[in-house]
Amino acid sequence: MAASTHEVTNQVPPLVGYDVYSADRALTEAVERHLEPRLLDEARDELSALGRTSGSAQVQEWGVLANENPPKLRTHDRYGHRIDEVEFHPSWHRLLGKGVSAGLTSAWARPGGHVRRAAAFVVWTQVEAGNGCPLSMTHAAVPALRTDPELAAEWEPRLTSTVYDQGLRPAAQKAGALFGMGMTEKQGGSDVRANTTTARPLAEDGTYELTGHKWFCSAPMSDGFLVLAQAPGGLTCFLVPRVLADDTRNVFRIQRLKDKLGNRSNASSEVEFEGTWARRVGDEGRGVRTIIEMVAATRLDCVLGSASLMRQAVAQAVHHSTYREAFGGRLLDKPLMRNVLADLALESEAATTLALRLAAAYDDGGEQERAFLRLAVPAAKYWVTKRCTPVVAEAAECLGGNGYVEESGMPRLLRESPLNSVWEGAGNVQALDVLRAIQREPQALNAFLLEVGQARGADHRLDAAIKNLLTELADLEGIEGRARRLVERIALVLQGSLLVRYAPAEVADAFCASRLGGDWGAAFGTLPHSLDLATVVERARPVS
Repeated sequence: MAASTHEVTNQVPPLVGYDVYSADRALTEAVERHLEPRLLDEARDELSALGRTSGSAQVQEWGVLANENPPKLRTHDRYGHRIDEVEFHPSWHRLLGKGVSAGLTSAWARPGGHVRRAAAFVVWTQVEAGNGCPLSMTHAAVPALRTDPELAAEWEPRLTSTVYDQGLRPAAQKAGALFGMGMTEKQGGSDVRANTTTARPLAEDGTYELTGHKWFCSAPMSDGFLVLAQAPGGLTCFLVPRVLADDTRNVFRIQRLKDKLGNRSNASSEVEFEGTWARRVGDEGRGVRTIIEMVAATRLDCVLGSASLMRQAVAQAVHHSTYREAFGGRLLDKPLMRNVLADLALESEAATTLALRLAAAYDDGGEQERAFLRLAVPAAKYWVTKRCTPVVAEAAECLGGNGYVEESGMPRLLRESPLNSVWEGAGNVQALDVLRAIQREPQALNAFLLEVGQARGADHRLDAAIKNLLTELADLEGIEGRARRLVERIALVLQGSLLVRYAPAEVADAFCASRLGGDWGAAFGTLPHSLDLATVVERARPVS
């Protein structure tokens, strides 16, 4: 019999057994907005099924177990043979298999695929973000491979397969394949042109032998990798298969796995090449141009991943405040807590709305939308991923001391939250990329201005922000030193334009008043008290 002092009251039930997709109004409305009507019924059914799976107790337990049992490197077998294998907990394989079967690598293969995949990515990675890396890399490899029709014909069906076929075997023998990527090296980091890995041509046309290292190689258990190396004609992109056609292991020496702050269920590695067989992708000397589409796609996934983390953090905070009582009533009904939750909800909805707009541009594929993506993707990557950590930290605080305890799940979200800002080019890289787009590709800036201009006249604070942004863009003096400030404004104006057009009036009003109108403090929970904050919070509540 439990002691009377251990009687449990005023504790919050777990947020479990719900439809993660249908409970997210910003996400469901974005899907309805961007998909063709003929695709909606099927997409709703698929996404709601994935949402119920994601919200189930069993699958949430998989996420916990995958995080608590990180991968292990096995460099040799019991007999001393070099094998370079990564061993994962069974829950990791269950998560990854479900992600593949849910179409998270098959966006390129069906109508509306990018919007449907983006929504699924936001839903699925709320369970455990670590399995998002191989899903993202496999998805993103497709446009790079399409620079070589022969390679694309061979590999694309494997990468877009909805079958998770684990184990190292020749790719031709598998029903589905995964891809990783290796670009950065010890001495260069984001400066990939400083790579020292060399590629020596072999007798067979298009084949090479690589020698060198990669300081960060993602998803080392994958079936193939896109890597950069210095060929005789300059920096070039290569495809490195993990197992060769004759069933022998390619030389792919995993030196160690990175001991990371978060993302612990996913393996990130250092690898060495020494006589490693590779096939060229694209022309010699055009490695960056070949792989850039893969980078752009993974950057969008960084935005989606941050939107996913923010949504789960906000959902947990609102759920907690709905059930927890303090000072004579529900936390949800306390004006100050309501202000905090509404502020967090605004950030989450703005991130989701922007991310799905970018996915829709990929589906469109027209010249105007491609130009828009050229500027909007790095701007969104810069801003949304930077907002993730403060949002998650504040959401954890809404749970009080409970939010600082591992069992709540909030520490795992918090450790994960800085990741997407670092991967695929940190903040300064993104800001400088936006500057390059502005200075070298005027059609990108024109496409952006046309996009935000669609909301002109709808909110005076947005109009003023657009005018101020144009003034900043007209002055190129010292622009590199103020690039972060400029890119922040670009992202905020874009988010504001989207919310004014598509979100409920209460959400758009609160966003424009705070983020664009300046009626906001330096911490969350400082929105103008005159706004309809109860409606904003209710919209964010995770109720299917």
